[in-house]
Amino acid sequence: MQVTVEKLSPVLVELKVEIPAEQVRTEVDKAYANLQRSARVRGFRQGKAPRHVLAHLYAGSIHADVARRLVDTTLNRALASQQVQPLSQPDIAPVELRPEESFSYKARFEVRPDIAEVKWEGFEVSRPKTEVTADAIDAEVARLRREHATLSAPEPERPAKAGDLVRIAFTLDVDGKVREGKEQEIETEIGSGQVFKEIEDVLTGMNVGESKDATVSFSERHTNESLRGKTGTFHVLLKEVRERNFPEVDDEFAKDVGHENLEAMRTALSAKIEKELKQKATDSVAEKLVFELCKANPIPVPPSLVEQQAQLTERELVTAARRQGQRLEMTPELRARVHADAETKVRAGLLMAEIAKAKTVQVTPQDIDKGYEELAEQTGKNVAKVKAEYRDPKKQEMLIGMILEDKILDLIEAASKITEA
Repeated sequence: MQVTVEKLSPVLVELKVEIPAEQVRTEVDKAYANLQRSARVRGFRQGKAPRHVLAHLYAGSIHADVARRLVDTTLNRALASQQVQPLSQPDIAPVELRPEESFSYKARFEVRPDIAEVKWEGFEVSRPKTEVTADAIDAEVARLRREHATLSAPEPERPAKAGDLVRIAFTLDVDGKVREGKEQEIETEIGSGQVFKEIEDVLTGMNVGESKDATVSFSERHTNESLRGKTGTFHVLLKEVRERNFPEVDDEFAKDVGHENLEAMRTALSAKIEKELKQKATDSVAEKLVFELCKANPIPVPPSLVEQQAQLTERELVTAARRQGQRLEMTPELRARVHADAETKVRAGLLMAEIAKAKTVQVTPQDIDKGYEELAEQTGKNVAKVKAEYRDPKKQEMLIGMILEDKILDLIEAASKITEA
């Protein structure tokens, strides 16, 4: 077997494998012998049909089967002999097999680019401030007040305004035609953006029992194909208005939300905000360092890895939107951003792997145990449950990858100049 390798690009390789005629004849003879034992050919007893008759009837399928078998049995050996590791499924060019001749085929696949040296030291990035302001604490207090607010109809009765929770019923005409379907009823908060702005505009100032129309121009990319680019008229009936009654900010309120008093609540909120700001600052520095790493090392990346990463990111975005009760539309612009982000992630991953190899960075059992503890803290689960979940080999590999990435980022950060924003 002769094997030659041609590099078509830094990430694309073509392997040519040639199998000698003697081996081809042997495999073809085996195939006919196996067929002869089982074939039922009219005019001959089972197992007695001569080869030339079988060749007349089955030559095409026999040759195709032998070709597939030769590829299957030689490809891995050919790759091993050249010490080549494909990143993508090899694309085999179809070749016709001739029983008396040598058989050759070509396989194209993506590989990791050769990286001579990685520049990873001396980057300059800024770290966002982590100072907790009184305004930030006040915003958290306002969020808690909103969470613990009660709802009631305004007394005395008044028109609806921004911030009110309203219950409405509506029907929809599109391009002047009544759409089939019953009247729909929903609840929404005026000013929250949960419904079209045109509907919120007509709701503002309406009284319970009043009806108004809102005209909406649907975008060309609306999730409902039947509405794209059309004009609709919503006939809106306001059925109920409720307003929030916010609790007073005092010691009793602090106790209701789990603190000893008002001072203790603000101290706890300050600690919580500081922790979040520090995590955001850490994430920001890591993101900037990854950007600088990729900028300093513009290596080519295998398209298949980029596509896999982009698909993974798309699924994560769609899932996150669904958890929030929303539907995410993957527009061409959003897909382009996802693809660019995927390319950065893949490039960074390849570069970090080279740094890990050069600096002999390894993940120890102690690192993995620490990773379990951090995951338990983030998810609110106990460590034993996290360990049980990560017995899955794929999850274990993902955890090790995350730990290794953190270690490499620590190396890069220690070798960089980090200034306070």
